[in-house]
Amino acid sequence: MFYYLLYECLFANYPNLSFLNVFRYITFRTTCASLTALLIALILGPWLIRKLKEFQVGQHIREEGPPHHHHKSGTPTMGGILIVVSSVIPVLLWANLKNPFVWIAIFSIIGFGAIGFTDDYIKIKKRRNLGLTARYKMGLQLILSLFIAGGLLLLASQGRYETDLTVPFLKNLQPNLVLEIFSNSEFYFLDFLPFLIFLLLILVGSSNAVNLTDGLDGLAIGCVVVATGALTVLTYVTSHANFAYYLGVPHQPEVGELTIFCGALVGAALGFLWYNCYPAELFMGDVGSLALGGAIGTIAVVIKHEILLIAIAGVFVLEVLSVIVQVFSFKLRRKRIFLMAPLHHHFELLGWKESKVVVRFWIAALIFALFSLTTLKLR
Repeated sequence: MFYYLLYECLFANYPNLSFLNVFRYITFRTTCASLTALLIALILGPWLIRKLKEFQVGQHIREEGPPHHHHKSGTPTMGGILIVVSSVIPVLLWANLKNPFVWIAIFSIIGFGAIGFTDDYIKIKKRRNLGLTARYKMGLQLILSLFIAGGLLLLASQGRYETDLTVPFLKNLQPNLVLEIFSNSEFYFLDFLPFLIFLLLILVGSSNAVNLTDGLDGLAIGCVVVATGALTVLTYVTSHANFAYYLGVPHQPEVGELTIFCGALVGAALGFLWYNCYPAELFMGDVGSLALGGAIGTIAVVIKHEILLIAIAGVFVLEVLSVIVQVFSFKLRRKRIFLMAPLHHHFELLGWKESKVVVRFWIAALIFALFSLTTLKLR
């Protein structure tokens, strides 16, 4: 809104107001969006905590979890509402709303957040730690991801989005996920099948990965700050012609506006961390974890760094792998590899204090993020 009013309207009609020219710079608007998101989160946080307590929206701790977590039962949850609101409002204020990728990102964070909200609401209503069944939750995530895929394919048909896959370290290897072997037959849908499967895997996997990591005070949101910070850099580089050419990454000028979205996510996450750090006054709930995971996955897909997301979100990937390995090991060998999954609970049961687990996982997240940025040059 500010971009349209102050730059496209006011500056266009009154060019002598040269100071308004600053609103065309993505870096300036990204900084403004990040600070706006941070302020909204810090200001609305106490009000939301108070309202959630009034409505008795408290977290239910699973019985099979670490015993020392039981005292957290009743802590206000569904704080992800604060994250979504604090992210979306600055984007609406500072981004160019004529850009379709901005609306895809907004649709993603609100859509996945709505699924998480439904899950949290059922948990609160039934007073238990079980909301939507896995089948319904996965089904809703798949449907939402298909809508996002449809939007990207529509933009691809207009030449505004590439369906090539960028492979780290191998700049000349860019396979197209949209096939052409069936384009002249009745099986035209099969052309898009690889792209759809890959995108569904990224979006659903990313949203659930953040959800699994959200088990300790400040753990998930701190890792989100690091991951979205890396995505902010990657998004800007991808949209900048000189940087993209120098670093050998696909140049997509229109995704530059998503830098503002990423900046808003960083600010909102930092604002939420203020209330979520140990001891947490507010939990994000599924409404926050699914929204953040879905948004991160969507950004990675749009800027063509899907594979690199494995490094950017390295801690989230490890958390998911720990659950998968634990389940398969127990089913095949009747033995557990970890004391408890996800991975952060394993270290807790080893005797690490919660704060130590969180800080060390933050450090690991930072290492993963820095590694992902170094791959830009190592191509």
